[in-house]
Amino acid sequence: MDLFSYAHEEERSSGKSKNQPLADRMRPRTLDEFVGQEHILGEGKLLRRAIEADRITSLIFHGPPGTGKTTLARIIARTTRTHFTDINAVTAGIADIRRVVEEAKQRSDMYEQGTTLFVDEIHRFNKAQQDALLPYVEDGTIRLIGATTENPFFEVNPALLSRSQLFQLHSLAPDALGEVMDKALQDKERGYGELQIRMDNEAREHLIHYAEGDSRRLLNALELATATTPREKDGSLHVTLEAAVDSIQRRAVRYDKSGDNHYDTISAFIKSIRGSDPDAALYWLARMIDAGEDPRFIARRLVIAASEDVGNGDPRGLQVAISAFQALELVGMPEGRIPLAQAVTYLASAPKSNAAYKGINQALQHVRQRGHGPVPLHLRDQSYKGAEKLGHGKGYLYPHDYPHSYVEQEYLPEGIKERFYRPKEIGYERHMKDYLRTIRKEK
Repeated sequence: MDLFSYAHEEERSSGKSKNQPLADRMRPRTLDEFVGQEHILGEGKLLRRAIEADRITSLIFHGPPGTGKTTLARIIARTTRTHFTDINAVTAGIADIRRVVEEAKQRSDMYEQGTTLFVDEIHRFNKAQQDALLPYVEDGTIRLIGATTENPFFEVNPALLSRSQLFQLHSLAPDALGEVMDKALQDKERGYGELQIRMDNEAREHLIHYAEGDSRRLLNALELATATTPREKDGSLHVTLEAAVDSIQRRAVRYDKSGDNHYDTISAFIKSIRGSDPDAALYWLARMIDAGEDPRFIARRLVIAASEDVGNGDPRGLQVAISAFQALELVGMPEGRIPLAQAVTYLASAPKSNAAYKGINQALQHVRQRGHGPVPLHLRDQSYKGAEKLGHGKGYLYPHDYPHSYVEQEYLPEGIKERFYRPKEIGYERHMKDYLRTIRKEK
C-alpha cells in the first residue's frame, strides 16, 4: 500500500465517500471499534498486546466470512511501523510475489524499513506460490499476514504454518451483530446517524438471524432494507418486519431463541432422538438451523444425548457426536449442517440405554444423602513415603494377576451395598451385562 493508496483508504474509512457500501464505510479502524473475537482481542490477550506494541510476527487468520480477518490486517497496517502492502491470492501470481519481495529488499536496504504483506484468501495460492513466499518469510524479508476461510491445516503449506502464528476467528454472536447494527444506525459520519430510522424489533432480529454470524452480510442487508424503505411524511424511515423480509427476500422465522419456542423446539428435537425417529429429529434440526440457532448449541445437545439417551446401548454414539462437533468447528456453516445431520440420524437410529445416566444420578443422590464414607485401606494410595506404615494398599489384589483379570474384593466403602449401574438387555450394553453377570456369578 503506497502513500496515495493509504490516504485513499483513510478517506474511505473516515466516511468521506458516501458512495462506498455501508459495510466498507463502517469497517473498524481501531481495536476499540472492533466488535467480537474477544478470545484473541480482549484486554490482555496475546494478539491485542502484540498489535498495540507493534510486535507482530507472521500471522494466519482463519474463520468464516465477515468475521474481521481483512479488517484486522488493516488495523495492523495503521499501527505498524513497517510498510504495508496487500495482494489477493485469487488474482496474484508468483510474479507479484517476486515484485513485492524485491521492493521489500530495496526498502530494507535504503530506508531500513520492514514490509508487511497481507495475502487475502491465501488458500487460493497453490503449493508453488506458497513455496515462493517461504524463504522470505523465514529470513524476515517480509512479515506475512494471511487470511483464509478454509482450514489452514489442509490448505496452507505446513512449513509456512510453522513460521506463523495461527488465530481462529469465530462467527459473530447475535449480541455482537446487534452491536454492529447499532453502530451503523448511530454513526453520523459513516453510517445512518443523520437519518431518523425506526426499526421494529422483529425486523432487527430477522436481519441478525439472516446474517448468520457474518457482519458484512448484516450491513449489506441493513443497507438494502434502508434504501428500499420509503420515507414517512416527516422524513423518517420506519423499517418493519415486512420491509426487512422484502429487502432480502427471505421469509421471517417465528422463533425466539430465548423464549418458549426455543425450549419447545430443542425439547422436541431431543425427544425425537430418544424416541428413535430420525425423520422427526431431522425436521426439528432443520427448523433450528433455518431459525438461526447457534449450531454449537445443537452440537452440545447431541453430545449430551449421546451419553444420556444412547449411552452404552451404542458407545460409538458419543464418538459420532463429538466428531460432528469437531467437524462443525472445522468447516463452519452452512456445510456444518451435514455432520450434524449424520450425528442426528445415527443417534436416533441407535439402540438406547439411559443406564449410565440413571446410575450417576443415583450415586450422587446416595453421596449427598449419606455423606462420604472412608476409602477402604486396601484401595488407598501407597505411592508416597510413609503410606505403607499407615497400612495404605495393604491387602489389595491386583486383578491382572488373576484369571480373566478379575478377583473378588470390595471396592465400596464399608456398609454400602447399592447397585447403581443396571445395564439393559439392548445393543452393546447387553454384552456388558452378560460380562458383569458372569463375574458376579463366579463371585
